[in-house]
Amino acid sequence: MLGYLLKRLLSGLLVLFGVVTIVFFLFNVLPGDAAQMTLGQRSDIASLEAVTKELGLDQPKAKQYSRYLNDISPLSIHPHSPEAEAKYNYIRLLPVGEERWLVAKTPYLRRSYQSKATVNEILAGALPGTAILALAAMVLATIVGLFLGALAALYPQSWVDRLAVILSIIGISVPSYFASIVVAWLFGYLWHDWTGLSMTGSLYTIDPFLGRQIAWENLILPAFTLGLRPLAIIVQLSRNTFLEVLGMDYIRTARAKGLSERQVLWRHVMRNAMGPVVTAISGWFASLLAGAVFVEFIFGWKGLGKVTVDALMKFDMPVVMGSVLFISVAFVVINIFVDFIYAWLDPRIRLQ
Repeated sequence: MLGYLLKRLLSGLLVLFGVVTIVFFLFNVLPGDAAQMTLGQRSDIASLEAVTKELGLDQPKAKQYSRYLNDISPLSIHPHSPEAEAKYNYIRLLPVGEERWLVAKTPYLRRSYQSKATVNEILAGALPGTAILALAAMVLATIVGLFLGALAALYPQSWVDRLAVILSIIGISVPSYFASIVVAWLFGYLWHDWTGLSMTGSLYTIDPFLGRQIAWENLILPAFTLGLRPLAIIVQLSRNTFLEVLGMDYIRTARAKGLSERQVLWRHVMRNAMGPVVTAISGWFASLLAGAVFVEFIFGWKGLGKVTVDALMKFDMPVVMGSVLFISVAFVVINIFVDFIYAWLDPRIRLQ
């Protein structure tokens, strides 16, 4: 088990290294002057040269790349100085030479060109909104998807089965951005008097008398829209898996022993059928962090997606790069976690 974990961690690190490399060279060939965007349009030549040197933009691309890797790595080498310690907030581990140390730190994703705040602070402020939205969408998709999939498997070729299949096909076919527009227009505008929901809104609202308030009603439409596609996948996957398990010999044996249908369903069918479903659920949860971009932007939901789109429109590349790297780390961590859940659910799997 430990060997398997180390192997998965190593493969995950290789994936992240590839993502970092692609992201760095992709965004560094785009047009635009980072020093100019950092200082603004009204800047003199001396200030531009100073910022260019500070950002390392006067160095070759290979050196800029190694410097970027050093910044985002949790273990890195930095000079010991009050400026470097304040910038990276590191913990010294081992001396490397006379003035440099091997340090442990939070990955430094640099600063926004526009707000001058660190990318870590910007992402930390946007992450709760996206996490709540993705979690709500996944819970909704899982509960409704498993219920419809199990119902369709228990009554095959019935109107319930056909309706579940039709709805799942529609959910898979409709793109997120189109579904967001339709849902926002129907439930937030056309039927607003009946639903009481708004087209746009974030998790928090500012009341002039009560201050900052949580607006859970603003979560309903974006969570429903974001959960449509995983719901459709879960319905089809759970239906097919349940049908396959229900046809197994041990299910007939369990029924022959006199177990009730509820006992057969919960003790034998659910656990053996949940492996592929859990894999899909966990994989989709990681995907929702990236897929929330269009949904958050259309519904005005403050999260990683909206922050990333706003940064793209302003050509704020450090924020975009930091967001992409964060989502990549989430993918790797969640996928490793899923492998162990999958093995726990299905005893036939042996991690060697």
